Amino acid sequence: MIASPSYKSPDRLSPMTHVSSLQTPLKLAVAGLGAIGMAVARRVDQGAVDGIQLVAVSAQDQDRARRRIADFSTPPAVVSLAELSDLADVIVECVPAAEFTHLAKPALSNGLCQVPLSVGALLQQPDLIDLAETNGARIMIPTGAVIGLDTVRAMAEGTIHSVTLQTRKPPAGLAGAPHLVNNNIDISNLDAPLCVLQGSARQAAIGFPANVNVAAALALAGIGAERTQVEVWADPTIDRNIQSVTIVSDSGEANMVMKNIPSDENPRTGRIVSNSVIATLRRLTATMVAGS
Repeated sequence: MIASPSYKSPDRLSPMTHVSSLQTPLKLAVAGLGAIGMAVARRVDQGAVDGIQLVAVSAQDQDRARRRIADFSTPPAVVSLAELSDLADVIVECVPAAEFTHLAKPALSNGLCQVPLSVGALLQQPDLIDLAETNGARIMIPTGAVIGLDTVRAMAEGTIHSVTLQTRKPPAGLAGAPHLVNNNIDISNLDAPLCVLQGSARQAAIGFPANVNVAAALALAGIGAERTQVEVWADPTIDRNIQSVTIVSDSGEANMVMKNIPSDENPRTGRIVSNSVIATLRRLTATMVAGS
């Protein structure tokens, strides 16, 4: 079960309960209605995931949010970030990294299932994982824009010797990142690829909190934030976000490349991320799940 009896209200269902035996669907809330959050909310409203019902969303501009969801078949409640944990069984987090804790603490304290996209923020706050364990909550990290997290998890059951991620994005996809600002790195007029960071997944998560959450997800699935090595490239010669992962372990070696088409609404993220969230939600209610 996701929530212990002391944390689950009578009308709240555990996301581990088989939905086919229930008449009441799991209640979903989406925090943030940017490119990813809006896409997820719309697809769930359209019935894309059996056994899950969209009940609430939050956004900084609530009036704009109400206008954006006005054409939904069943418009959800538009509430503050703090109110979401009182309304839902499952919360998809699509907010800026700075807002992550304001959502995560009440959600995990209430024994909910949280699907976070600000994985870099989670990497910086391991106490939230302890909070989830204490309260019977779950944290389900979508694969997102990277590839092969199931392979990484499987290899981690043995011994992983090394994990390296190389992430390449068009300059617009990295613009404004703290690492670039703090180090006076100008990528606005590049005519050739430039490596802007080479370091650990922890350093990447701090320096690019809105750009390389894949590094944090990879670290959490594998050998941790310090041992997972990351290169971040600003590349004016490409029009896709490219993630290349190399793993060496006692069970084999893997080289995986993902070329993601950037979102039309937000070039910092790929179109596949919202699809990955939907796939994660399906795992909560599916009769059969493929992949570890």
